Amino acid sequence: QVQLVESGGGLVQTGGSLRLSCAASGRSFSSRGMGWFRQAPGKEREFVCAISWNGGRIYYADSVKGRFTISRDNAKNTVYLQMNSLKPEDTAVYYCAADDDPLPTSARGRYDYWGQGTQVTVSS
Repeated sequence: QVQLVESGGGLVQTGGSLRLSCAASGRSFSSRGMGWFRQAPGKEREFVCAISWNGGRIYYADSVKGRFTISRDNAKNTVYLQMNSLKPEDTAVYYCAADDDPLPTSARGRYDYWGQGTQVTVSS
């Protein structure tokens, strides 16, 4: 089992920045692919970005490319999401997810464990 706890969400103005963290406990964090997803009210949960077990392969959704950066620290069992140049359309609950597979994927159904989410609100 893997437990994931997100933190770092909040209210920020357009153009601002936030850094989300996802702390993992349980087995084999360093061998898992990790992902971030988000869900806005009335919309489906969508892929944001993902990172391989060693950080060597990273994928981003087109909507966040160049603004968001995913990273991980396996010594701390933590994955991060640095969000810059935030827009109102980035407003959502952000979820961290862990995959049993070491490679990253944008496929929501591939992830085996999910956190509770953290709210990000970008005001215009």
